[in-house]
Amino acid sequence: MIEIIYQHFIKTFKVSTDSRKIEDGAVFFALKGENFDANDFAMQVAKEGKASLVVADRKDLPKHERILIVDDTLKTLQQLAQYHRQQMKATVIGITGTNGKTTTKELVSAVLAKKYELIHTMGNLNNHIGVPLTLLSIKPDTEMAVVEMGANHPGEIADLCLLSDPDFGLITNVGKAHLEGFGSFEGVIETKTALYRHIKANGQAVFVNRMNDILWQRSEGQNRISYGCHSSADYPVEQGPCAPYLSVKWQEQEIKTRLVGAYNFENVAAAIAVGSYFGVDQKAIVEALEAYTPTNSRSQVIDTEKNHIIMDAYNANPTSMQAALRNFANICGEQHLLILGDMRELGTASEEEHRNILNLMKELGFKEAYLVGQNFCAYNDNAEWKTFAKVEDLYEYLETKPVSEKTILVKGSNSIQLGKVLPLL
Repeated sequence: MIEIIYQHFIKTFKVSTDSRKIEDGAVFFALKGENFDANDFAMQVAKEGKASLVVADRKDLPKHERILIVDDTLKTLQQLAQYHRQQMKATVIGITGTNGKTTTKELVSAVLAKKYELIHTMGNLNNHIGVPLTLLSIKPDTEMAVVEMGANHPGEIADLCLLSDPDFGLITNVGKAHLEGFGSFEGVIETKTALYRHIKANGQAVFVNRMNDILWQRSEGQNRISYGCHSSADYPVEQGPCAPYLSVKWQEQEIKTRLVGAYNFENVAAAIAVGSYFGVDQKAIVEALEAYTPTNSRSQVIDTEKNHIIMDAYNANPTSMQAALRNFANICGEQHLLILGDMRELGTASEEEHRNILNLMKELGFKEAYLVGQNFCAYNDNAEWKTFAKVEDLYEYLETKPVSEKTILVKGSNSIQLGKVLPLL
């Protein structure tokens, strides 16, 4: 069955999971989600004729020469991606971690693209659907593939490793995120380090931050390439000033990035190590790192007519929230403002972790804060910090009481949608 689909696929190397966006000759996979079932559009797609093949799993669909019925469309997509990965010669680098994996993936890709024909995960399509789609974007002339892998439940990284079969691996860090799904911090560590175990059994080497004791311990006994601010690292890098943009020192040269926050140092150091290991010229590495500009609300610096904003509202967990607050306290002046949103998916640890953040805010001396979400509303005991049940309430407040001449950190889980207030800042 997979070989039949593959023969259609290799004619154009195109797949689609959106019936509204099908390129000529693509293989269309009718996937199901919580609120949709693309099987509803399978016959329409087949009749339109753009797709060379429609893969569906609804047994009652009428027969059509372009429709192939399988037991499970998603599993078939994954099997096709796994098969395709085995046919291609590209070196695959798998990247996961609690924080920074998307930024690290982007930096590593920018560096490697200076020397190699490369594909990488687009955006944050790093799950059981995104990883197969990334693998299927590998072409015969692709030399390197940088594949980001995300997880919020036990076993997911191991499953994604079976699909992508990475030759090299990199875990950015492990922290307290998705505790509701993982059950505990140890569950996070065990799930993420499945990448190490896969590489040890089937790959070549892992890139490890020498300063991360947990990852250094968990990677012991396997081929590893170390980096970071440590004298014994294979690729030593020093952290420079961060006011607000991070700079690093490497091989007697200062690299001035466009990344805000000292917490991005590990991401930059990882990209330097990967690029150096694969023989990218030093000048090209520096050029790539200095040219990279973050997007999608990840450590973005935005200057409006009224305020100076650090927008870091794509995601939030206790580890990243603490790092952002400490960094903000170091770089901002007196006219600073926090706009923070709840951290989601923390399960039974939610109250403790939100209280920890509130205590850290007191410790760091923040006077002005707007806190959004049920958890911050419930546990905030500082009368000077304003709380809002939802982002729409904050929006209404800012409409009547605008903010100006402030340096503002905007940080929260993506589902809080803090980006909605950006036009008012």
